[in-house]
Amino acid sequence: MRATVKDVAQHAGVSPKTVSNVINGGIFVRPETRARVEKALDELAYVPNLSARALRNGRSGVIALALPDLATAYSAELAHNFVEVAHEQGWAVQIEETGTQTTREWNLLSRARAHLVDGLVLNPVDLAESAIADSGPLPPVVLIGEVEQDRVDQVWVDSVAAARDMTAHLLSLGRRRIAVVGSPDQVIRSTARLRLEGYHQGLHDAGITADPELEVRCDSWSPDGGADAVRGYLATHDLPDAFFCFTDSLAFGTLSALWSLGHTVPRDTVVAGFDDVADGRHSIPPLTTVSFDKRAFAETALRMLVERMNAPDAPVRRATIDHTILVRASTSG
Repeated sequence: MRATVKDVAQHAGVSPKTVSNVINGGIFVRPETRARVEKALDELAYVPNLSARALRNGRSGVIALALPDLATAYSAELAHNFVEVAHEQGWAVQIEETGTQTTREWNLLSRARAHLVDGLVLNPVDLAESAIADSGPLPPVVLIGEVEQDRVDQVWVDSVAAARDMTAHLLSLGRRRIAVVGSPDQVIRSTARLRLEGYHQGLHDAGITADPELEVRCDSWSPDGGADAVRGYLATHDLPDAFFCFTDSLAFGTLSALWSLGHTVPRDTVVAGFDDVADGRHSIPPLTTVSFDKRAFAETALRMLVERMNAPDAPVRRATIDHTILVRASTSG
């Protein structure tokens, strides 16, 4: 027979309300109490009855997470953290890939309005094509990423500051001609524009004039896209002192292109990325990157989403997740 909330409460020595608060999230529970409840949930193999919960509070127990490209290591790691945190709080997660199919965001918006999902976490590439550009009232939504807007709650890493800090790091190594990989192309990405702005600020702070010839554009923010862009660039340009890639995926492609052309990193040039995906620890050489806590990112976004569900008219907020420059052998040695 399946364990109930009352069973878990009795096992943990707390009230059923406390168990519900631990399962549903959004309300603070003391860490020692939460640990006791979670231990009881595990020992009793408790499975939340989402249908019953929906009947009680009008919620489905499902949230939707939409990411541009699930094939990237960054998206996989971010989705993993969202799913783990959501399940700990008793939510199921519907994951969607939006890519260039912006109608998928709009379809999720429709599902939320029909109460098929309780809230949305969206990561749009461009504001104009995003569902949050809808002029009508929105269901509970938290936006993640760098799109600049003031309609909904948002969690982001300050890409301008992070790119400025990475540029300063490369300059501190004596690297003056720093190429960026992922500069905005015909598909305007808010992320690219902000990271380019931070790169320009870093150069300006060092008294260096930005050179457009060092801005490498690419059609796809993937290892293949990075490799193709860098090989094409080096066919007509001298090797720069450094490559600052706007994602780790682009950096992996850059490392591959340099190797195929006979260049050694970090002897001939250095390479840095952005996102700190796990594969970066095992690239050759290990990749210097902008790092941030992805679990904290997911926890913050889901907490804000639940709070928005409970207080739909509260002021819009933005949360910034701290970043660090993680130095590895691709820029040292």
